[in-house]
Amino acid sequence: MQKIVKAPAKINLTLDVLKKREDGYHEVEMIMTTIDLADRIQLTTLEENKIVIEVNKGFVPSNDKNLAYQAAKLLKDHMNIKKGVSIFIDKQIPVSAGLAGGSTDAAAVLRGLNDMWNLQLSIDQLAEIGLQIGSDVPFCVHGGTAIATGRGEKLEFIPSPPPFWVVLVKPPKGVSTKDVYGRLNLNNLDHPDTDGMVQAIKNKDFHGISSRLQNVMEDVTFNLYPEVSKVKERMLQFGADGAVMSGSGPTVFAITQNESRADRLYNGLKGFMEQVYVVRLLG
Repeated sequence: MQKIVKAPAKINLTLDVLKKREDGYHEVEMIMTTIDLADRIQLTTLEENKIVIEVNKGFVPSNDKNLAYQAAKLLKDHMNIKKGVSIFIDKQIPVSAGLAGGSTDAAAVLRGLNDMWNLQLSIDQLAEIGLQIGSDVPFCVHGGTAIATGRGEKLEFIPSPPPFWVVLVKPPKGVSTKDVYGRLNLNNLDHPDTDGMVQAIKNKDFHGISSRLQNVMEDVTFNLYPEVSKVKERMLQFGADGAVMSGSGPTVFAITQNESRADRLYNGLKGFMEQVYVVRLLG
């Protein structure tokens, strides 16, 4: 038996860090939405009780370090499944980019195996299993648009933003999320207008959305990796209505309602960065 599942990336329209928690994690508040940049996961049932991972990119782990492997293992253990699965990942989302590429692969495996093996688990049950893998996995299981709090696992779903184009640039250097969190000065953050962003989304107010894009991690990442800051500057110079870094970076995205402006952004940015994408919202 075989199944193909789409694993879409996410972007952060806002990202706020509120405090350091006693468990060592940070308390966050952010608005996430899914975009039409996606990995493609092919699942094939194996009679032998094992998990096999294949990836079309050599630098992505094809063992138990891969979050898709961990998702299959958790689901098999949780439901006492004795057959195996082969997982082929056609990787299109940039790696270590702040776009939840690994988390969305894990989420797609949970959804796909639930269907393929007729396990009849609810989306909420799958999200609960996914939380054992990472804080972004529950959101990726659901998809859509949500306010995420706690470690990022507490989700309040809201309506989709109005349609617009998203132009993403992934600079070549990876960013260590741990490093960025470690350098955040929690006493001196310019906090996003999260409530205003939620209202703008509900009102389908594109200008309200584009003017409120904000990520408290930008300053730290920009100081560590000045080339990420230059990407955002160029996006605004080339006519983006708004631009912001996603997650802890290094990916920066611009938004516009105008297709020809999205093309102009793409062409201008492609001149000095290799990984540039133009996509629509899914959320």
